[in-house]
Amino acid sequence: MNENESVDFRELPHALVEEVLKRSAEVGGELLQSFSELREKNEEWRNKLIDLGMINSDSSLQKVDSPTTCGIDGSFAVEKLMSTDLAVAGALAVEGLIPPSEKRHWSDPWPFVYIETVVHHPDTSSILRAGTLGTELVFAQQAPHELVLLDGSFTTPLIALNQGFLRALKFPHRKMVRDLLIDKGKSFLEAYHYVIAPPRADRQWAAVPKYTTNREIGEKLKGAEDYEDRGLMSVLLDAGEYTSPVPLKSDPNWHINVSVFSKFTNDMEYQEIEKLRDQVIKSLGDIKIFYYKPRAYMPALRIEISRAIAENPTRLSFVLQGIKDQCGTGAIMEPYPLYLADRMVKHLPQAVPGIRHIISQHLAESYEGNISDIFLGLHSYRTESGR
Repeated sequence: MNENESVDFRELPHALVEEVLKRSAEVGGELLQSFSELREKNEEWRNKLIDLGMINSDSSLQKVDSPTTCGIDGSFAVEKLMSTDLAVAGALAVEGLIPPSEKRHWSDPWPFVYIETVVHHPDTSSILRAGTLGTELVFAQQAPHELVLLDGSFTTPLIALNQGFLRALKFPHRKMVRDLLIDKGKSFLEAYHYVIAPPRADRQWAAVPKYTTNREIGEKLKGAEDYEDRGLMSVLLDAGEYTSPVPLKSDPNWHINVSVFSKFTNDMEYQEIEKLRDQVIKSLGDIKIFYYKPRAYMPALRIEISRAIAENPTRLSFVLQGIKDQCGTGAIMEPYPLYLADRMVKHLPQAVPGIRHIISQHLAESYEGNISDIFLGLHSYRTESGR
């Protein structure tokens, strides 16, 4: 075992390490039994899906040219300091591998970044998360590519925006709330509705969540209750196969509280925002999901698309072809532009200590009081990050 592999155990007491190793072996045995059961049921469950007409091959669809693609992801962090908090949010759109006949749309990744000092408040993360996801939707709406891939589910922004708008009711006039939510909230909802109910047929939008608790496919299989859909489909599907699109499992509690905008808009504008909110909720009910295994070395990918795309074989073929083009190596377990966007933007929280250092250096050069005030005031307790 090299140094990097052993470092996680260095600060643990010996007795605790022994218990961890013992329990790890027991968990390994439990997982072995689970994998064995899955292997034994493989043929039975696959045949059941075939009988239901749920398994299809991408070769049966119309052959289309490789579309241009991009992937979008975001991240945020809150650095908790002694006297204030440092809030950082960022989103990134990254172009995928380009077909030989196409020119690049972007010479560099398309970024958004927000940095602000804010007073201590437990809801700062909710505001940042809503602003980050809203910006990702705007990027998705504006991207000129034929296939736009979003990291996460189409329902993720709904949860984040609802929480963010609710938290904003407590302090609507703070600068961060105005910058990230109040001034941009309507554009967020417009972009949200645009990507889940696309008005044009020459561009496709797809959400690719890494993890979900929904089981739209597994619930059709007797005895598969303990298996998550993506893991199940990774075993049951062969390379190039996809499941027939089915409705996204809906929730009657889906809602976005937009009452905070009544404080900043006239009646007509507020009614427009409420109408946009209602359109988003309605359109989410039309989202379809399916699983696709583009290569033998890839796990099955959960893909969410609008009903208009799911019911049009040509548009569906564009989605499958674009995703397959971006899954060309076994070293990356997701479409290439999503992998790049994730890798890049997730380094933002790691950069927060460096940002704090630059700020403290600038203050130290200009502050006329005792310099220790600065270093004590900017002392960091911890960094909380997300997305």
